[in-house]
Amino acid sequence: MRPGHFASRGDLPDADLRSASVMDADDVAALLSEMGYPCSEREARERIRLITANDRQALVVARSGGRVCGLIGLDFMYYLPLGSTTCRITALVVTSDAQGQGLGRQLLKEAERRARFAGAARVELVSGSQRADAHAFYKACGFSDGTVRFIKRLGDA
Repeated sequence: MRPGHFASRGDLPDADLRSASVMDADDVAALLSEMGYPCSEREARERIRLITANDRQALVVARSGGRVCGLIGLDFMYYLPLGSTTCRITALVVTSDAQGQGLGRQLLKEAERRARFAGAARVELVSGSQRADAHAFYKACGFSDGTVRFIKRLGDA
């Protein structure tokens, strides 16, 4: 088996989860690009700097098989209607060859752990309407359908 390649479903060991640093910029750029959001290493480095400078955000990378193969981004915000903190998952991606092996679930459990530690009342995420497989995964992990999200773009973002 090639280093970093997983032969079949279920053979991915528990990953080492840790907060991202600028040293992870190349991996973060690749993961965001795989998610459909092209990102250069320079852009990833700046995004990681902004997140690590903000105590209300976190970026966790998952390393397994000698490489980074997943990430989850978290934003802890005060949610007026509930009068408490909500943990919003802003990004979740696992490399295609590591999918289906429990890594996404491990990252979601880490999000829940950090949310509870921060006193959050809930964890929420948004997912593009076209991502049916992701929706099924989130439901299998205990998430339920929420509200409809409306977006008005202010420029290119």
